[in-house]
Amino acid sequence: MGLALIVHGGAGAIPAERHAAAREGAREAASVGWRILLAGGSALDAVQAAIMALEDNPGFNAGVGSVLTADGRAELDAGIMDGATLEVGAVAGVTRIRQPIALARAVLTSPHVLLVGAGAEQFAEAHGIALVENSALVTPAQRARWRRGYRDGDDANVDPADEAAEATVAPGDESHATGEAATRSVRTNSAKANGARRPASVAPATDAPIHADDTKHGTVGAVAVDAQGNVAAGASTGGIAAKHPGRVGDTPLVGCGFCAENGLGGVSSTGHGEAFVRLTLARRALDYIARGLSAQAAANVAITLLDERVHGAGGLILLDGRGRVGFARNTSAMAQAYIIEGMDAPIAGV
Repeated sequence: MGLALIVHGGAGAIPAERHAAAREGAREAASVGWRILLAGGSALDAVQAAIMALEDNPGFNAGVGSVLTADGRAELDAGIMDGATLEVGAVAGVTRIRQPIALARAVLTSPHVLLVGAGAEQFAEAHGIALVENSALVTPAQRARWRRGYRDGDDANVDPADEAAEATVAPGDESHATGEAATRSVRTNSAKANGARRPASVAPATDAPIHADDTKHGTVGAVAVDAQGNVAAGASTGGIAAKHPGRVGDTPLVGCGFCAENGLGGVSSTGHGEAFVRLTLARRALDYIARGLSAQAAANVAITLLDERVHGAGGLILLDGRGRVGFARNTSAMAQAYIIEGMDAPIAGV
């Protein structure tokens, strides 16, 4: 068992010109969480800090710079889970919270699990979390994209044409993948750096890197294992571009957008939320580990199920209870970065 942390910045159609900036955003978020783990901090603290870094980065679809609803507002969701206690905190439909994951963490310490809208914001004020004007969450780039009508891929990352309006970061290109083979409809990667072994698979075919393309969607998330072996996972999002006001996807729903349990591991999802909800996919991925699959095999099988059972689009990141890495997607790209004990710096890619 060892320290481990992995983050994602959304799965979808991310053009190559956005990769370098996004890689740095994912890498930096992983570094923020990793410093907490190295200092003896908890997995829960590391996950929150990493996600807050992504929420503050306007190149990702969470917090500041999130996509807008059909009526032109930022409407945010987030959730976090402590694998040691199984405590969960989540918020949905908040419009005046700069960092929804911090509010979700506050809910986790309360008797509640999920708070929504104005009630969640009232809870924030009662717990010392400042409210902001919704306009403070809306960047010039997102306002411009909303006005001209969102296009394909707009809920994954900021359009390069809008970069003059704001500083952007979009998920990166420095992948540790061992290769690609167009043998199935899922694209997967496995950890193989600085001594990190590729997990052995119960069913060898499920560990093979396999490939697909297209679609859009963005969310951010993180999973961590700390020095005590405790696991935490979380996610945060602005949702789908031009979504109906009040729409909630998988991100704040435990077992769908995120899940953690000591001894098994943690998962954070990104993609078309309705499909993840129908499959309770984050929980299923942990169940695959419970059945004996490696971290990477569990990620692969979960995304294969997403593709084949409900034709959903997206990806997930995963750590097993021993801190071994797995992640997979069936979109053309997924921003991610990970670091495990013995590595000097995070490895990031799309």
